[in-house]
Amino acid sequence: MSGGLFEDDEREDPLAPAPDGAPLAERLRPRSLEEFVGQGHLVGEGKILARVLAGEQRQSLILWGPPGSGKTTLARLIAGAASLRFVPFSAVLSGIKEIKEVMARAGRERARNGRPTLLFVDEIHRFNKAQQDAFLPYVERGDVLLIGATTENPSFEVVGPLLSRARTLVLKPLEGPELVAILRRALDDDRGLGGRVRAGDEALEAIAAAADGDARRALTLLETAATLLGEEGELTMDVLAEALQRKVLRYDKSGEEHYNLISALHKSVRNSDANASVYWLTRMLEAGEDRRYLARRLIRIAVEDVGLADPDALRVTLDAADTFDRLGEPEGDLALVQAAVYLARAPKSNAVYVAHGRARADVEETSAEPVPLHLRNAPTPLMREAGYGEGYRYAHDDPDAVDEMPCLPPALRGRDYFRDA
Repeated sequence: MSGGLFEDDEREDPLAPAPDGAPLAERLRPRSLEEFVGQGHLVGEGKILARVLAGEQRQSLILWGPPGSGKTTLARLIAGAASLRFVPFSAVLSGIKEIKEVMARAGRERARNGRPTLLFVDEIHRFNKAQQDAFLPYVERGDVLLIGATTENPSFEVVGPLLSRARTLVLKPLEGPELVAILRRALDDDRGLGGRVRAGDEALEAIAAAADGDARRALTLLETAATLLGEEGELTMDVLAEALQRKVLRYDKSGEEHYNLISALHKSVRNSDANASVYWLTRMLEAGEDRRYLARRLIRIAVEDVGLADPDALRVTLDAADTFDRLGEPEGDLALVQAAVYLARAPKSNAVYVAHGRARADVEETSAEPVPLHLRNAPTPLMREAGYGEGYRYAHDDPDAVDEMPCLPPALRGRDYFRDA
């Protein structure tokens, strides 16, 4: 936040051009909806943000999406369209004291001119519960029109009362063609490279692929490549290779992307897709995922999805985990990949998993009946006199016992938990 944020005569222009020395991504930030690329499901004709930008709808919003998908830009476009005082607020740099000061001023301004303050809170998930709760009365009264931006799932990171007072909109990573369109504009626009640098389709598509749906990253990579090139010229693949170095994967080992990727791995193995299994596992390995966590998941898949269709699968995954412990990275990674391919190609059976679930449901939902007397051990004369063990038939000597001697409690006889796949 700027030092002048609390001055009564100061109002930030949300669409003010960036200074010449600003990064390319900031200089090229769209100043109108016509310049905005992507998120057609939100800004297309008749969609929610198109109506907001047209002044037809005014409400607090939570913008949930990955980095570089346009959250900050949309907040600034909305502020410009609404002609409201715009206050950008960073959850990284601000605390409860700053929140209270901003809220107090918003209340005074609304009392004076009847107009709310548009408060943009970047990375709102970084505020704790008490800090988020501080917004509530001001949002409720209408002193503040809140736009919160987050890369994390709001269901887990934003307090319920705030979610109920705002509409959550989901932004998607930008597609390759959308990123290429942004890069082309950066090459030609006077706010960008102004035609000094040329690039063919192959180069732009390579940058887009390396950016992983992140427009800011794509523009930063383009700017880096242009700097390496010098004043002017054409971006060749050799220059790009130098600029890109090694792609940094977007991954948060404690956030939603972690769960998305492990879900993709598990379901690919379950679907017997060895290629997809190798890809998703490699994504996680390259991003630095805990190998022991991955080994545990592979062991789980062996018992949950392969099961008795291939009992050796459990041994393979246990051996893979042991091999990694002995070899470490990177050699041990190959053992995990080998186990994933084995599991993907193995026959599948979830019969044990389903049987366990059915039995667990009965354990939870029915009374805990006594063990039938004929199944009880009778090590003492008193227990034998009480009927313990009476009627038990030894199946090895009496094969008919398998069909004729019930082993479930009376109320559950006839239950069919395990069914061969």
